[in-house]
Amino acid sequence: MITKCLFPAAGFGTRFLPATKAVPKEMLPILNKPLLQYGVEEALDAGIYNMAIVTGKGKRAIEDHFDNVYELEMQLQESNKEHYLKKINQIIQNSTFTYVRQKRMLGLGDAILSGGALIGNHSFAVILADDFCDGYESGVISQLVEVYKKYKCSIVAIEEIPLNQTSNYGIIEGDLIGNTRNTYQVTQMIEKPDEKKAPSNLAIIGRYILTPDIFEVIKNTQPDKNGEIQLTDALNFQAKQGKVIALKFKGLRFDCGSVRGYLKATNYLARKKGFDR
Repeated sequence: MITKCLFPAAGFGTRFLPATKAVPKEMLPILNKPLLQYGVEEALDAGIYNMAIVTGKGKRAIEDHFDNVYELEMQLQESNKEHYLKKINQIIQNSTFTYVRQKRMLGLGDAILSGGALIGNHSFAVILADDFCDGYESGVISQLVEVYKKYKCSIVAIEEIPLNQTSNYGIIEGDLIGNTRNTYQVTQMIEKPDEKKAPSNLAIIGRYILTPDIFEVIKNTQPDKNGEIQLTDALNFQAKQGKVIALKFKGLRFDCGSVRGYLKATNYLARKKGFDR
C-alpha cells in the first residue's frame, strides 16, 4: 500500500562544516556506507521500491551514488573486487529514483511540499537520513507501515527523551490506544517547546507515513518566526482532526545531524559488525 518513500536531502549540513562544504551531509559514511543508503535500504526492507529525493544545489553526489559507474565496475571485475559494489548495485537494480530540487531552504514542511510532484495522490513514507535508526526486529518504516495498514492515517515515529531536550524536537501529546503500550492517538503536536511548555517527553523522529492531504495542509500552514514551514505544524492540524497516530518504535536512533550523534552511531555499528576487534 505504501509504494513511495520521500527523502528530504536539501539541507546544508552546517553542523558538519567544512566537511559538508562540497559533500552532502546525507553522503557522510557510517563505516563504509553513506547515511542515505541506510535509509534507502530501510525503505526497501519495508517493501518500498520508489525513492523520491528532494535535493538542492551541490547535491549531485547523491544522484551519482545511486547510478551505475561502468568504468569503476570494469576495473573492480578485473581485480576480483566487484563484491564491494554488490549491495549498491542490487539497490540500483531493484529501485527507481526520482529527484526534484527545493528552490529555497524554507523548512521541512516546504521540503515535503517540494516533493509532492514525485508522490502524487498516494500515502507515502518519509525518511530523514540524518536520523540513523536500527530496528530491533524490523526497520522503523516497516513498523510504521504495519500501523498504517490498521489506521489508514498519518503515522509518526516517537521516542522518549529527557525533558531538558524538548526544545530540540517536535513533541506530541496523546493517549495510549486500547491495551497497547506503544501506540498513541495524537491530540496535539508542538514544535520545539521549552521544558515547561512541553506536553510530554515523547519526541518525533525522522520517520513518517503521511497521507496525501498533507500537501494541501502544508500549503495553508503559516511559516514560523524564522520564516520556515514546519511539518509538525501541518501534522498538528491533522492531529486535531484525529488523523495522526504515534508509534514508540522498537529500536535505536542516533542523531547523525550532530557530530556527537554521528560518532555514537559509528561506534555502535562498528561494535555490532565486529570492526572494533
